[in-house]
Parts: sequence; structure tokens; C-alpha cells
Amino acid sequence: MPHHPPEAPPDLAFAPHDHARCAGDVMALAEAQVAACGQRLTPVRRRTLEILLESHHALGAYDVLERLAASGFGRQPPVAYRALEFLEHLGLAHRIRRLNAFAACMHPGQAHAPAFLICRACRSVAEAPGAAVAAAMTEAAAGAGFAVERLTVEALGLCPACQDLRPC
Repeated sequence: MPHHPPEAPPDLAFAPHDHARCAGDVMALAEAQVAACGQRLTPVRRRTLEILLESHHALGAYDVLERLAASGFGRQPPVAYRALEFLEHLGLAHRIRRLNAFAACMHPGQAHAPAFLICRACRSVAEAPGAAVAAAMTEAAAGAGFAVERLTVEALGLCPACQDLRPC
């Protein structure tokens, strides 16, 4: 049986928690990772990550752009796209393809294969450990002679808060 690196624990997106501490902890990990890579967290990159960390919701690039503009970074789409691309490249943000949006990585600098739990009602996104799913897909692909290069696991449903709001 192949060895898989230990996975990051699930994040707290759907559980009550101190979000300011949550976001601050992730920002500190992100800053350390950027420095370790010899990169810079420029003001626009930092603000973009802060925007993604404001909540556990996925944001489209234009949502990010509007918030960047409100912070004085201009309204040109490349401003947001370059910052998001940088964050995604370093593993500090994830692209949520189902929503055509981005969410902050809650486990920067840790080897993990996230599976995204996406609430279809409120758009909150949680990262769940996905190594078992990734391993199963990789094994199935290998059986077909296919080499997986990238795998994104996204599950759509309702978070606990939105389930509570559903009529019986």
C-alpha cells in the first residue's frame, strides 16, 4: 500500500470558532511560507489574501477586485487576477471550479489533498481531508493507463447552518 503524507485536519468553516484568530493564524503561516519561498507578499497580494480570509466563503475574481478597489488598489482586472494567481501558485488560495471562485487555503505550507465541501446556499467552503479520494482516483486512473496530474474534489451540499434553515 502506498504511503501518503499526513493530512491537515479539517478546517472550522462550518463550526463556531474565533474567526479573527483563525484568519490570523493562517496569515502568519502564509507569511512564513512566502518568505521561505523567497517571494514577497506585496501590499496587493497581502490585501487579496486578507479579503479571502475575511470569511469561509468563496469569492469570484470580480468580488475580490471590488474589495481591492475599495482599498485603493485600482479597478483593473489584472490586479486581482495576478494576485490570485500568485496566491494559488504558492498554495495560499484554492480555485473552486464549481463556483468559478477562490478561497483561502486554511492549511498553507502543509502537504494535503483537499476535498472542498461547498454549501450551495451560502457559498461557504470548507477543506476536508481528501487523500483517500485522491488515492482511489489515482489508482483507478493507473488501472486505465492514465496518469493524474491534477485532481480537484468538490462536493456540493448544505452546511449545518443552511440545513437548519431548510423547511421540513
